[in-house]
Amino acid sequence: MNLPNKITIARIVLIPVIILFLSVNFDLGTLQVGSSVISVSEVIAVLVFIVAASTDGLDGYIARKRKLVTNLGKLLDPLADKLLITAALVSLVEMQRLDAWIAVIIIGREFAVTGLRLIAVEKGYVIAASKLAKWKTSIQIVALVSLMLNNVPFSFVQIPFAQIAIWAAVIITVWSGVDYFVKNREILVKA
Repeated sequence: MNLPNKITIARIVLIPVIILFLSVNFDLGTLQVGSSVISVSEVIAVLVFIVAASTDGLDGYIARKRKLVTNLGKLLDPLADKLLITAALVSLVEMQRLDAWIAVIIIGREFAVTGLRLIAVEKGYVIAASKLAKWKTSIQIVALVSLMLNNVPFSFVQIPFAQIAIWAAVIITVWSGVDYFVKNREILVKA
């Protein structure tokens, strides 16, 4: 197994760690910033999430630069991304920091675009990730981190950054999903 695939698998292995630290308060103490309180367990989850999310670009970069692109990597990389985002969304719904309908929209878009890609592959086409989709992922990560941190440090100055970020994530998620289907509508017509 090559280095990029090992990095991708490490991202997948970190997902249960994130869920564990978001779901279980290990009584490591709390931090209060402004009106927000966050447990040290949640801070650990955020740090692990950031490390996992940052490996997304790293594995692809190494694979392309060193000519180590494999079919396993092509399968695992988007799967790891979707698992990471989905795990964070579901955990935040459970923590009552995110409305379930927002998680459904984001996860639903991922299923829809994945389905479109499967149809495209069956027809002999490959749908590459768009720049808009890459922006979507970055904005989702920022929004999820801010929700996991319970709006810290912005709560100190009473700016609802987490809510603004999640709305931006929902908008760009829907926009990028529609963009995929509009740009690839001929694939659906041929299906």
